Amino acid sequence: MPDHLSTTRFPVAVDAALREAGWQPGRWDIQQAEHWADSLRAHTSPAGHRHSVFPAVVEAWAEFGGLRLVAPGPGRQHAPAPVVFDPLAGLHLARTLGDLGRALETEVSPLGREGDHQAVLAMDAEGRVYSIDHTGDWYLGPGIDEALSTLVTGTQPARLTAGG
Repeated sequence: MPDHLSTTRFPVAVDAALREAGWQPGRWDIQQAEHWADSLRAHTSPAGHRHSVFPAVVEAWAEFGGLRLVAPGPGRQHAPAPVVFDPLAGLHLARTLGDLGRALETEVSPLGREGDHQAVLAMDAEGRVYSIDHTGDWYLGPGIDEALSTLVTGTQPARLTAGG
C-alpha cells in the first residue's frame, strides 16, 4: 500500500501520529505562538545571547505547538523518539542556536524537542528543520512536513558537517 494515501498533506504514518496527538487540518493557535515568541524574545542568556524569531517558526508553532507525537511504528533506520512541539525546550540554547545560524548563514529558532530532551528541534528562517543533540547537528528536511516524515518514520537524517 502506498505511503501517501491520506486525506491530508502528510504520509499515512505522519497523519496518524498527528491526529493521535490532537492535530487536525486548519489547527491554528496564533495566541500561543505569539506567547512563545514573546517569551523567547524576552530571554537573554547570561552571556548576552538572544533568540531569533521569524514568520516561518511562528507559523509552525501556531499549527503544531503543544502537540506530542508518538510514532505508530518501529521506524525505518532507527527507532523514532516522541516529538514535543514546545519552543521553550530550547530556551537556554540561544548561543547554540545562534552558532548554528551563523554557520548556516541564517537565523535559527527552537521548535521543540525529541525524546526526553535528548535533542532540540530547530527551524531556520527559510523553514528548514534541524535536530541538535550531543552527537551533532542533523538536517531533518526543507520544511516542517518533510521533517515530520523523517521524525515519525525513523528515517535517518543527514548529518550537518563543516563545509558540507
